[in-house]
Amino acid sequence: MNQPLICMTLTGKTLEDDLKLVKKYEKQIDLVELRVDHLCEEEQLYVKRFPSMINLPCILTIRRDIDGGLFTGGEFSRTNLFGRALAFADPDKSKNFAFVDFEEDYHIPSMQDAAMAFGVRIIRSCHNMTGPVTNLRERCEAMRKTGYELPKIAFMPKTLSDVVNLFKEGEAMDYEHILCAMGPEGFPSRVLSAYSNSYLSFVSPEEMLQNTNVIGHIDPVTLNELYHFRDITTKTQLFGIAGWPLPRTASPVIYNAGFHKQSMDSVYIPVRSPSISEALNFCEKLGFKGLSVTVPFKESVLYYLNEHSPEVVQIGACNSLVRRNNKWTGYNTDAVGFRRALEDFLGSMSLKRKKVAVIGAGGAAKAIVYALKQMGAKVCIFNRTLEHAQVIAEKYGYSYCQLDPFCVEKLDEYSTLIIQTTSLGTNAEGNSTEENDPIYFYNFRGNELLFDIVYTPAITPVMKRASLAGCRTCNGYRMLEYQAYEQFKLFTGKEYIK
Repeated sequence: MNQPLICMTLTGKTLEDDLKLVKKYEKQIDLVELRVDHLCEEEQLYVKRFPSMINLPCILTIRRDIDGGLFTGGEFSRTNLFGRALAFADPDKSKNFAFVDFEEDYHIPSMQDAAMAFGVRIIRSCHNMTGPVTNLRERCEAMRKTGYELPKIAFMPKTLSDVVNLFKEGEAMDYEHILCAMGPEGFPSRVLSAYSNSYLSFVSPEEMLQNTNVIGHIDPVTLNELYHFRDITTKTQLFGIAGWPLPRTASPVIYNAGFHKQSMDSVYIPVRSPSISEALNFCEKLGFKGLSVTVPFKESVLYYLNEHSPEVVQIGACNSLVRRNNKWTGYNTDAVGFRRALEDFLGSMSLKRKKVAVIGAGGAAKAIVYALKQMGAKVCIFNRTLEHAQVIAEKYGYSYCQLDPFCVEKLDEYSTLIIQTTSLGTNAEGNSTEENDPIYFYNFRGNELLFDIVYTPAITPVMKRASLAGCRTCNGYRMLEYQAYEQFKLFTGKEYIK
């Protein structure tokens, strides 16, 4: 099968809006899809002219609301719009629509005959916006009434197993087809279209991502420059990061830049799932070589490991998996990543016998406390669920305390360095609140050091509050980088080159 194409979906309100976007992104894409259902009513009457305005093949789509579109008129009105767009074809085929999207239940002989007569290829589509389509090959073959039709199926997976099935069935199809799993769990189907033999992968311009946010489009620049989509084949080695909900992660930027720098045929992608077992099964079925593990799986993943590194056994948490001989081996690079980042932040300052507060008692906190023990610090672990803090603290002979407004005196005692290890503050904007600042009740004096392992945003609400009081602060991006460099070596056997 040929390399998948990149098709940019146009959801502007006017043809001029869409034209501007085509001109901006034309070097990043191979064809476009004109979504007539997003155009204002007056503009819909003039869509026939659009192919002659651009220099790329164009798909004509008028998506009904039941299929995830905006068109709410009846089928008679929609057929009239199709007719206006396809009528009086130009002898120069490049000035006509190259494709028209008809749903599997839309069978108007005059429209189909007109499309075929004018050399417009029919995409016969099926959309399930609420659940998976499991019999993909059977459905595609039923929609492919002639070799002239290109079957397309897009669905919303319930689990990553539905996405595994997409790759399995797509690989077995020896004819052109389009397969796409939507939503956060369907993301791999967009980047790894080569693995499903999909004819194309859909993207949206960054300016219009809000129109396709629910179905999970990414922009063409990200697909090309971050994931190097055009270089991906079934021989490309796969790596990724498992977490949930994982709305944003900087890890693909670090890893894919590292692969590209050393001309390695590899790609690193997010694998989103609320179930770590589903994520691992997905990666096993697609042949992933390595996997980063983030919130909330750093502890629960231990159950699925075949082998553990000594650090994982000691820490009780794992953030790195390597697949060898059909087995998962777990490692922890958070501890060394944190220590290097903290040493950068502290400079010449030693933590030996210094009192340090650790906020949180999850997988990241376990690795951080392990590193602090090596550095000779005196630690108190603060957590809302006291028992979780107690388990970690007693392992190292440390103190622990309930995290609530009544812990202020204890927190003040251990405030030489405060390390925030929870996910609170991630993607948070604005001022400190109880929802985005785990120590919202603590008044900084200005001489504390604050290390927040969150890196998005670069300045979290608690960091902003501490900085205003005069404190030195540090976010978790350097920790992310340092642990990633260690992971990169585990995954590839090579040192990371910036």
